[in-house]
Amino acid sequence: MANRVVVGSQWGDEGKAKIVDFLTEYADLVIRFQGGANAGHTVIVDGKKFIFHLIPAGIMSPGKTCVIGNGVVFEPAQFITELEEMRNQGIYYEGRIFISKRASVVMPYHKFMDQLRETRRGAGKIGTTGRGIGPAYADKAARTGIRIGDLLSPVDLKDKIEASLDEKNELLVKVYNEKPFDAAALTEEFLRFGETLRPYAIDSSTFINKAIKDGKRLLFEGAQGTVLDIDHGTYPFVTSSNTIAAAACTGSGIGPTKIDEVIGVSKAYTTRVGNGPFPTEFDPELGERIRKIGGEFGATTGRPRRCGWFDAVILRKAAMLNGLDSMAITKLDVLDTLEQIKICTAYKIDGKVTDEFPDSIAELERVEPIYEIVDGWKEDTTQIKDLDRLPAKARDYLKRLSNLVGCSISIVSVGPDRHQTMLTKKF
Repeated sequence: MANRVVVGSQWGDEGKAKIVDFLTEYADLVIRFQGGANAGHTVIVDGKKFIFHLIPAGIMSPGKTCVIGNGVVFEPAQFITELEEMRNQGIYYEGRIFISKRASVVMPYHKFMDQLRETRRGAGKIGTTGRGIGPAYADKAARTGIRIGDLLSPVDLKDKIEASLDEKNELLVKVYNEKPFDAAALTEEFLRFGETLRPYAIDSSTFINKAIKDGKRLLFEGAQGTVLDIDHGTYPFVTSSNTIAAAACTGSGIGPTKIDEVIGVSKAYTTRVGNGPFPTEFDPELGERIRKIGGEFGATTGRPRRCGWFDAVILRKAAMLNGLDSMAITKLDVLDTLEQIKICTAYKIDGKVTDEFPDSIAELERVEPIYEIVDGWKEDTTQIKDLDRLPAKARDYLKRLSNLVGCSISIVSVGPDRHQTMLTKKF
């Protein structure tokens, strides 16, 4: 009865939702454990596209239960919108989706201040989605946040919103020259949200641990990617939560001994959204070509993703930080037309070669990638369903990635649909 964690091994957008959707067949519960509506998870089933921002991708599998854990910062309006979209698509979700009462709520002032701060940074902006994620996590750490459980209690919610706005309104008026938020109006609005959310709100830690005790199989769904981790990523060009596998425990309320397997998802190349250093980034012409082939545009923002060669230095770091048992390689098909493919095997920084990912953002900005060049396979892989039938050069490419990272490959994806997936092991 394996409990598995699926995390991004790069800068996010690796195709985690597809892998989670696929692996849901081997799970009973799917738990989202961090991030917020800044994460766009795309699932394609039988040619139909579904985009989720808060609801775990496992909801697409009938009979499976999904939980939004305490580590998520939760935006009620977005959640309700996703429920309506599923209802319109004929997806039955009643009794299958729950939210932790301990999950922090993204309030309108979080989103507004996120956007104001990003604008104020000017050329030094981080490139956030403006969805209020950072300010919501900041309030959580400052112990001034609002939780799902608070939305169910009129007295508690009123007091907490007033206390939170006492400082924020002063900042909005005196620093940003903006109008203050009305505490009474916000309280009324979010009490209505609370009534809508009441049937979904649970003590998720107790719920999840009982499922473990009952022998249920768990699948933990991460958002973003390893090098966007608030502690271990390319700080300050990171997200505001811990994106690595260890966060599955704190973000859902289970002990680390309950995790049996960690799978890191990586594209066959590399992408990132937003600002910050990107050592293996393509030249503009190739970047545009791959962006079009791979549909590399953010599911949340629509922003074009920056594209580059596979970076084994990053993947080795991800394998170490997450304790990866295996990798899922996605979008192999996007490289089908290339004559030659580069793989970054190490970095050169100030004339010195290293195979380790630097801690300093200043060093990362000075990185010269060291490349190994391999021949492309120049064949369509999108219809292949057996790994042994992949072109020999495609198999060689995968083997080389595995060797460079020091981690086996358990899943290979050659297209966005669920059926375009191949396994190298039994789940």
